[in-house]
Amino acid sequence: MNRATAAAAEIIDEFSFLDDWEDRYQLLIDLGRQLPPLPDIYRSEEYRLRGCQSVVHFAAEQDGDSIRFHAGSDAAIVQGLIALLLRVYSDRTAAEILSTDESFLAEIGLDSHLSPTRKTGLASMLAAIRASAG
Repeated sequence: MNRATAAAAEIIDEFSFLDDWEDRYQLLIDLGRQLPPLPDIYRSEEYRLRGCQSVVHFAAEQDGDSIRFHAGSDAAIVQGLIALLLRVYSDRTAAEILSTDESFLAEIGLDSHLSPTRKTGLASMLAAIRASAG
């Protein structure tokens, strides 16, 4: 199992202990709050991710064989989604990123509990991650 797949499995385990969606949203918000602040260099229109209702800045940088992602949002739930994606995909090789699908998001129930606009934004972030690795 690659590191990204292992991180996705850990997320599934963490969310599986919570039956109530309010608790799951709270965990998501808490994870977002734990992210380090987005460096100011990435807080410009150049790094703004299109397709998201909320303001999302996204950047990818090569770090040896790995790709490191930087992202941040002005919305708490979106920041939590970013935290999940960075935990799974950041600091991984392109092969790890491309071989790890996003089914973990469905397994924790996010696909059925996000608004259509948030789903579109999430798809935009996943597309940007995959494009950076492709």
